[in-house]
Amino acid sequence: MSKVGRYSAIILEIFRRHYQNDVDIFEFDRSEIEEVAQTLEIKLPKNIGDVLYSFRFRKDLPQEITSTAPGGLEWIIELAGYGNYKFRLSQINRINPNVNLVYIKIPDSTPEIITKYALNDEQALLAKVRYNRLIDIFLGITTYSLQNHLRTTVPKIGQIEIDEIYVGINRNGTQFVIPVQAKGGEDKLGIVQTKQDIACCNEKFPQLVCRPVSAQFMDDNVIVLFELAIQEEQIKVVEEKHYKLVLADAISDEELSNYKKRE
Repeated sequence: MSKVGRYSAIILEIFRRHYQNDVDIFEFDRSEIEEVAQTLEIKLPKNIGDVLYSFRFRKDLPQEITSTAPGGLEWIIELAGYGNYKFRLSQINRINPNVNLVYIKIPDSTPEIITKYALNDEQALLAKVRYNRLIDIFLGITTYSLQNHLRTTVPKIGQIEIDEIYVGINRNGTQFVIPVQAKGGEDKLGIVQTKQDIACCNEKFPQLVCRPVSAQFMDDNVIVLFELAIQEEQIKVVEEKHYKLVLADAISDEELSNYKKRE
């Protein structure tokens, strides 16, 4: 059985054990993954958490699960404390890049050695955003990378990981915390991680203004940045910009003139 098939079989069996008609939320324990795998005689991956991560951020749940959701709703998997998770019905909420939005050319400041040795899409994306100060350009404030792959525990949620976290300041002295999630490959931008990031920042940095950002690769190495907010339990886009990293001489005088007109 393929990895996708194994993961689907495990999550489907967990869902079946707990789901009842007219129920819109229920919890389950991480230990059930091993129990179900043994029952179904399925070989588990070394990283057991990858089973849940795949369906939380990368792949669609099995059709047998999605078909139980009423119109306009979908099942999502959220953290519910240490080692605990919950299935919850939520409004369908996906943020996809606007393919009709023009991109802005930025002189590429990424060190070539970083480009050569970046190991995966997420790592490469975070590095390009950091070295080109795209968070500063996008938000219009001065920011500094505080930590990447921050693993911490949030009350009532459990252990989470933020891809990178910045702190920043504007010209008036207002200070900010910016959790950044990087989405590359098959990863999908959804409400789960954004809610986790906001909850973490509100708990760890209550004196700072939280401005969540998501970064994604598009075709032709265009980087999309979203500033996000949660409104009525849904992700909303506050701002979206597309940036393309190029050699300095690839930006024409005409393009520079056009950029002035947009200010």
